Amino acid sequence: MLKTRILTALVLLAVLLPVLFSQSFPAFAVLATLFFGAAMWEAARLFGLKAPQWFGLGCALLFVLGLYRASPGAVHSLFGVAVLLWAIRFTPTLGLGLPPLKSTGNWTLGFTFAFAMFACFFAMLALFQQSAIFLLSAMALVWIADIGAYFSGKAFGKRKLAPTISPGKSWEGAIGGGIAVLAISSITILAAPAAHWLGATFAVRLQASFGWFGALAVLLLIVAFSVIGDLFESQLKRRAAMKDSSSLLPGHGGVLDRIDALIPVLPLAALIATWL
Repeated sequence: MLKTRILTALVLLAVLLPVLFSQSFPAFAVLATLFFGAAMWEAARLFGLKAPQWFGLGCALLFVLGLYRASPGAVHSLFGVAVLLWAIRFTPTLGLGLPPLKSTGNWTLGFTFAFAMFACFFAMLALFQQSAIFLLSAMALVWIADIGAYFSGKAFGKRKLAPTISPGKSWEGAIGGGIAVLAISSITILAAPAAHWLGATFAVRLQASFGWFGALAVLLLIVAFSVIGDLFESQLKRRAAMKDSSSLLPGHGGVLDRIDALIPVLPLAALIATWL
């Protein structure tokens, strides 16, 4: 399993890194569309839709159409609505639970989740247009939070964060992930004057615009959103009785399993980026 996981990761890096650092928007848009279609196919399966492959294909075509037709103002509104949906629609389900499959509530939740997925991938493209480093540094906040949560949870985890959704997660782990993000972001900000390339990172630009207090507050909000995204997808998989969203990425599960925490974070980061 570990060998398969490493091999898949190496293949993904071999594909993703050249496209990212080519700074070619068309190439990155093609790659994002492929991953988006796969993620929507997986989401359709989790929500119990029939013919999920056609749903994924249809969403990918709509995504391409949106790339050509959407105005900057509409895209910014998309980010704002997505952030609002995560705050008032998806987060409450972590306490209240999900509606049953094949119910009206499930279809409406699925529609709003599809909207959030569109926002996530449009945000990915918007952040890429700033620079590859800007996009990667925003995504790295989620990865740092996840790694910090894992090790903190292993060392100190006692109080379950969401025992009925993801029994392995703890409050201590979540707090540890937040501390890791604040610590590494602070080091990045302090090192930026000596390493000029760090000036293009999300945390440094955040501090330059909002100051230390504002930057740290936003970073904690990003960590909270990443935890919510992770738990929400875990909840969807538990309801659908699936261990992984798919087996598209051997050793890693599906696309949704890799981006679950990014789905709420990237629209938030892209919205904030419009103010930097």
